[in-house]
Amino acid sequence: MLLSRPLFLVLMLAACQEVPITHRSQLQLISAGEESRMGLSAYQEVLKKEKLSHDPAVNELVTRVGSRIAAATGRSDYQWEFRVLDDDKTVNAFCLPGGKVGVYTGLIPVARDEAGLAAVIGHEVAHAIARHGAERVSQQLLIEGVTVATVLGTSDKRRADLYGGLIGAGATLGFLLPYSRLHESEADRMGLIYMAKAGYDPHAALELWRRMAALDKKKPPELLSTHPADETRIRQIEQWLPEALSYYRPVR
Repeated sequence: MLLSRPLFLVLMLAACQEVPITHRSQLQLISAGEESRMGLSAYQEVLKKEKLSHDPAVNELVTRVGSRIAAATGRSDYQWEFRVLDDDKTVNAFCLPGGKVGVYTGLIPVARDEAGLAAVIGHEVAHAIARHGAERVSQQLLIEGVTVATVLGTSDKRRADLYGGLIGAGATLGFLLPYSRLHESEADRMGLIYMAKAGYDPHAALELWRRMAALDKKKPPELLSTHPADETRIRQIEQWLPEALSYYRPVR
């Protein structure tokens, strides 16, 4: 049975939550508990497939920086864990729901120092705190619901298939990709504040993302990308630096 419009609107309003720091309203159809369970399951799969680094210096560095960033979030309810994954070709890191952080060894030379590493971990942790993963799943569920309702409500099968395809393509280009870029920008802004609160100079984030931009020049146009263009990202970080610096207190 299809929901009436008023009931549908009530359910959508009830599913709206607010992102910390930015105060953006977001759609959340996935509970925090379910999201954390999904994150833990994904984390366990990663640990089964990836080789862990046993370099004591690198592990200590990642744990030290990660712990300071975690403390800056104020989320003591998260089960924080920090692992270094031994893959020198992968310049990446992640934070899964619930606080499971992984840093690939390929990122360490690009980060260069603690502040650079803090910029990356702050960004990844921000994704988890903002619940971007659950928001993406919620958006996909909403689009699937609209698509199914449209297809079922169209008597002509050929038109139904056409409408379904158009909704899918339009939603990706006009909804999902813009929101993905928004999530990246939001994580940049939140990450700046977390690293500043942790005692790391947020100016280091600007230099870090400039180095990251120099690594790969073959990127799709911003309109077709899940991430903002490098120029956009750097310009936004420059704009957010004064806000982040208001939280910055160097650790002595």
